Formats: sequence, C-alpha cells, structure tokens
Amino acid sequence: MEQAISALKKRGKLSFKAVATTDEKELAKIIRPARFLNQKARALKKYADYFGEKYRYSIINMKKRELWLLREELLSLYRIGPETADSILLYALEKPIFVIDVYTKRILSRHGFLNMEDSYDDYQKLFMENLPGDVRLYNEYHALLVHIGNQFCKPKPLCDICPLQTLRSVPY
Repeated sequence: MEQAISALKKRGKLSFKAVATTDEKELAKIIRPARFLNQKARALKKYADYFGEKYRYSIINMKKRELWLLREELLSLYRIGPETADSILLYALEKPIFVIDVYTKRILSRHGFLNMEDSYDDYQKLFMENLPGDVRLYNEYHALLVHIGNQFCKPKPLCDICPLQTLRSVPY
C-alpha cells in the first residue's frame, strides 16, 4: 500500500481532487503495487466523487455533519464497510466512534468477552457503552489493541508472553 501511495504522490495524484479527475484505468495503473488494484481504483474514484460533490473536498464541511448520518453515507459507498467507515470517522473526522478490527475481535473473544462470530456491531456496542465517548480515548485504546494484537494475539496466539494473559477467562 505504501508503494501505491508513493506512486500517487510521485504523479501528483495524492489528493481527492486529483483522483476525481483521473481516469479509473489510469488510476489502477498508478496504484498497481496495491492488491486488487481495479477494485481499489474504483473505490478511490467513488469516494473522491462523493467527497467533492457532497463536501467540496473539505474536511471542515464534512466534520459539520452528524456522526451517524456520515456513517450511513460512508457505508453506502462502494467497498466501504464498517471498519473503513469508522476509521474515517474516528481518525480523519475526529468523531467519537470505536473502530473494530480483527485484532480487537481476537483479543476479546480469546478472553471470553464475545465470540469471533459475534457481529461488528456487538463488539462496537461493548466499547461504546462502557467507555466515555471520547475521540482521543478511542484512538489510543484502538491503537493499543492493534499493538497487542499484532505482537501477541496472532492467528496462532502467543498467550504465554502476552501482557494480557492474567485477563484470560477461558482456556484456549
């Protein structure tokens, strides 16, 4: 992904205005280092068009919109699911919403809070009902979960050296 971003930057296409005015096939060639380049090119174009038409390429304009309406808009866009929508809302727009990813699901399911099969909404509800709705807190909490997940809660977990091992409530 870093190579694709670098290629966009090199060609002066690292803005949503530039993406919106670039042909989708050309965009796919530029982001060739990224996997699923045709789908990603189409998703970038769709998002750039949406961002330009609805918000005139202004984060400030977008931030004025209410969280749940924005989330609904984002989820209606091509290839934007809950994790991507919530990441945009939390990190780019500074809206108080908790992002759920595979690391979060692994950690919580392995400690007996929820099951891996439980929905994204079930996981998100657990955090949002038990933590204050604070952007900085959600950002830091999620970053810590990603760190723990990346280091210890892999598909094959490293439970014996995990700093959360004392929280384990279910055997593996």
